[in-house]
Amino acid sequence: MSFASPVFYDNIKDIPVAYWEQLGCGNNTYYTPEFLRAYELANEDIVFRYVVILNAKNEAVAFAATQVVTISIKTITKNIKMYTGIKTIINRLFCNSSLRIMFCGNVFLSGEYGTFIKKEEDVNGLFHELVSALQGLMKNTKRLHGVFVKDFKESSLQLTNQLKNYGFAAMKVEPNMIISLQPEWTSFDDYKDALKSKYRVKANKADSKSKSLTVKDFSFQEVDAYKSELQALYENTIANANFNAQVLDLDTYILLKKTFGEQFIVKGYFLEDTLVGFLSAMKNGENLDAHFIGLNYALNKTYAIYPRILNDYVRLGILYEAKRINLGRTASEIKSTLGAKPQDLTCYIRHKRRFLNSLIQPFIKNIKIKSFKEHSPFKE
Repeated sequence: MSFASPVFYDNIKDIPVAYWEQLGCGNNTYYTPEFLRAYELANEDIVFRYVVILNAKNEAVAFAATQVVTISIKTITKNIKMYTGIKTIINRLFCNSSLRIMFCGNVFLSGEYGTFIKKEEDVNGLFHELVSALQGLMKNTKRLHGVFVKDFKESSLQLTNQLKNYGFAAMKVEPNMIISLQPEWTSFDDYKDALKSKYRVKANKADSKSKSLTVKDFSFQEVDAYKSELQALYENTIANANFNAQVLDLDTYILLKKTFGEQFIVKGYFLEDTLVGFLSAMKNGENLDAHFIGLNYALNKTYAIYPRILNDYVRLGILYEAKRINLGRTASEIKSTLGAKPQDLTCYIRHKRRFLNSLIQPFIKNIKIKSFKEHSPFKE
C-alpha cells in the first residue's frame, strides 16, 4: 500500500477532527486530543510535535506523539546499574551538562502511548512510515542529542525491533506493576480475603496507621485551590524516585479533571487541615492507571501515607470495576506485596549523530535495570 507524505503538527488543536475519526483511537483516553491538549497547554517548557500518516486517499491511518525535553546527566545515571566509582566520575565530569532528548511516547506516562496504527491496516508498513517520519523530525530538530522511543510490551517487540534497523538500541527499563483484579472481588475485604495472612496483616496495618488521615475527592476547583501544595508534594516524591525525565506542571491535572470529570481521580490526604499526600488515577477502558502521587516523607512512617495510597488504588480499581490496576513503575517490591506482577517494558534509544551513536550502542545494550524481590501475596 502506498502512503502520502507524513503531516507534522506543532499543536494538537491543528489536527483536523476528521483525522481523529478516521484513526478510531478514541477508545484509548491517552490518544484523545483532549488528553494530549491538557499536557501541551500546561507544560510550556516542552516542545510537542505530532505526526499523522495519511493513505493514498488522504485518510489518517497512523499517529505519533513526541516531546523534546532537557535532562541532566545526573538524572540519567541515577537509575543505571554501574560501578559507583564510574558513576561518580561521569557525574563530576558532566555535572553541569544536560541532554536534549526527543521522546516518542508520553514522557509522563509509563506504557505504549507514543504510536497508534489504525486497525486492519498494514502494521509493518505503517510502523516503518512512522519511524521514517521520526527520523525526519530528529534531523530537523536543532540542538537535539538523541531520540527515546518508549515503552513497549513483550508482545510488541516483533514489530518494534524494526527500530534496530534505524540505528536504535533496545534497552530494558523498569517494568509496570500490574494487579489483575478477580471478578469475585466486589470489596476491599474480598481482596484481603484472597491474601496470605502476612500480607493481609500488612494491608490492615496501613489502614490502621493512617486512620488519622482524612481523605477527600478533589474537584477541578479543589485541584486548582491546592495546586501549590500538590506540586510541592509531587516534586518531593519525584526527588526520591530513581528516574524522572521531566517535572509535570500540575496545571495539567486541573485541565484533566475539568475535562474528564470522574474518569480522572485526584484524592487528597489531610492530617488535620494540612495536605500531606495525594494520589491521581485515570480509568482507561478496562484499566485503572495510577498517575503521579505526592507525599510528605517526614510523616510517612508515622501515618503510613504511601501504603494507604496503595491500598486506595486497589479500592478504586474494585469500585470502578476495572480488570487491571496499573501501578506504574518504581517501588516494584512494595507493589508486589499487593499482588502486582511486573510487565516488562523495552525502550529504544539512539544518538542523533551516527558516529556518536555507534560509540554509545554497546554501552546502552549493557545497561541493566535494578532488580527487586518479587512477593507472592495471594493464597494458592
